[in-house]
Amino acid sequence: MARKKKELPLLEEVTITGVAAEGKAIAKVNDLVIFVSFVAPGDVIDIQLTRKKNKYAEGRAVKFHTYAEKRAVPFCEHFGVCGGCKWQHLPYEEQIRYKEQQVFDNLTRIGKIEAEEWLPILGSQKTAFYRNKLEFTFSNKKWLTQEEVASGASFDCMDALGFHIPGMFDKVLDINKCWLQDDISNRIRTCIKEYCLAHEGYEFFDLRNQAGLMRNIIIRTASTGETMLIVVFFRDDQERREALLAHIAAQFPEITSLLYIINEKCNDTITDQEVKVYRGKDHIIEEMEGLRFKVGPKSFYQINSEQAYTLYKVARDFAGLTGKELVYDLYTGTGTIANFISRSAQKVVGIEYVPEAIDDAKVNAALNGIGNTLFFAGDMKDILTEEFIAVHGRPDVIITDPPRAGMHDDVIKTILSAAPGRIVYVSCNPATQARDLSLLAGNYAVKKVQPVDMFPHTHHVENVVLLVKRDEPAGTDETRL
Repeated sequence: MARKKKELPLLEEVTITGVAAEGKAIAKVNDLVIFVSFVAPGDVIDIQLTRKKNKYAEGRAVKFHTYAEKRAVPFCEHFGVCGGCKWQHLPYEEQIRYKEQQVFDNLTRIGKIEAEEWLPILGSQKTAFYRNKLEFTFSNKKWLTQEEVASGASFDCMDALGFHIPGMFDKVLDINKCWLQDDISNRIRTCIKEYCLAHEGYEFFDLRNQAGLMRNIIIRTASTGETMLIVVFFRDDQERREALLAHIAAQFPEITSLLYIINEKCNDTITDQEVKVYRGKDHIIEEMEGLRFKVGPKSFYQINSEQAYTLYKVARDFAGLTGKELVYDLYTGTGTIANFISRSAQKVVGIEYVPEAIDDAKVNAALNGIGNTLFFAGDMKDILTEEFIAVHGRPDVIITDPPRAGMHDDVIKTILSAAPGRIVYVSCNPATQARDLSLLAGNYAVKKVQPVDMFPHTHHVENVVLLVKRDEPAGTDETRL
């Protein structure tokens, strides 16, 4: 006989006291720490616990007794359901204050870092329509909101084009308007959905049973005004494919790159898929400080183009280049930072795991007539070795921008052995950055810390740290590496 699930308690009139990880807020009842989403410090609420462990619990707000003084009215109708933009209820100045504190707490508590200068966070000029890429999913299993379920209405059409519900792989929230990308994104998505609903045979994808025709759309925009649309079909239905693409092309002449993919796999990734051009170019062009960057359907490019420029200027400033330096750009991606700083350095060597990204880096160097960059593809810990340094030279400056997991211990060992005068560490995860900084701290002093907000209305934050080599290393503990 199955055990009856224990009913979790309702906690009444609990005050939210702060902000925690993953964009959640925090409260404390006796010795129990409780994490709650979509509430603000100062709110007094009733919390229905949804999960309980020995030391902590998770819950949701079911009633507000008092609203916090520092609150904002969410501007998106999908707030609290789609899973994105979790901080719309916080004024932007409060969001960046919490992010700045998050960076400080991670570096001082995890890394035990004592920085000489903590610079105030650089907020984003745009707090809406700031992304340059969004992906929307077709599904025949639309997610119904609590209000829709409570209404008792019958829903004849369960087709949706929008975002996955967190934790529900086969449920998609139908999006009416998203505030993340230029409004052309909303117009394109709405046009495609209406066409598919109005014409026979354009089945929205059944993610559980792997059936249907319409799978995904990906929209990329650029500061140059160029727009890319990728339509992903599950099977090759030439007649319907051509009809839909012709309709899109007629409705949106501003799309400069109209592409499609036939993806018959179980997952949505397109990195291993052939991308075909229906109309226009196979790429769009992004610009930054007079440099042009080719962005293809599979290219990585910072999501917030305007703040990427701010981020890269900080990295270049921290590098302190005079035109004579050899710079290593680790985790170079498509070489954006490497090419961006190349005019200020003697030579830049970029290393990246993804071969296609390195191909893009080389194309972008050629596109801008840059002749002092070299790019190499491979696992960082395998490429960046003493032998590599012996061949290409000992770097004066290392710029590193690793993934969220941070740097491998072998990479840190090689950096310490290479002993550059300066290290500029760019990170999208201050927690793993703090861990890595603690391993470098014996040989390097942290001079400056500069948080940069790339993602308004989320808890995510980028952080740039300048490390300068100590005159006398403070006895690095190699056993920790």
